[in-house]
Amino acid sequence: MTAIHWIGRCSRPILCTFTLLCAAAVSGRAHAEEPIKLAVFAFELEDFSAASGVLPPDARDATYLAEATEEAKRRLSQSGRYTLVDTSGAHDEPVKSHTMHTCSGCVGPITRKLGADQAVIGTITRISRTEYTLLIQFFDAASGEPVSNYFTGLRMGADYAWPRGVTWLMKNRILAKRRG
Repeated sequence: MTAIHWIGRCSRPILCTFTLLCAAAVSGRAHAEEPIKLAVFAFELEDFSAASGVLPPDARDATYLAEATEEAKRRLSQSGRYTLVDTSGAHDEPVKSHTMHTCSGCVGPITRKLGADQAVIGTITRISRTEYTLLIQFFDAASGEPVSNYFTGLRMGADYAWPRGVTWLMKNRILAKRRG
């Protein structure tokens, strides 16, 4: 038997073992990177402007909040990091009254009932009619505790800028870095 034949015979089992080990490593990594089941609740408005006692939230506010929520859902879903869980079945009072951001401990139980691993609560705070802030928080369903917070100020804008603020946060902060 020549050296070339001997090397060929010996290398096949080694090559097979190496291939199986690589496949197991890739499979384990793929398993570790399974998308997180995420409940994205409707974004909420906190109004601290001088007009808050005079001008209640209107249809425009509702439209732009809905657009901001949908933009967050779209970007999170398209990232491949998350599988979105439908929140329309949540009939708890903080969900209906849009007070999830102030409900003190309700996020975890509501999120668990929906079967999600994490929740997203988006809060737009109106400081004046042209100055807003946007806070997007991720909560752990098991503990109900925040796992991450992302914030930006929307200055010299208007309510139609809320979805753009979500886009900016998603692109430059939330989805800019890898999980891990």
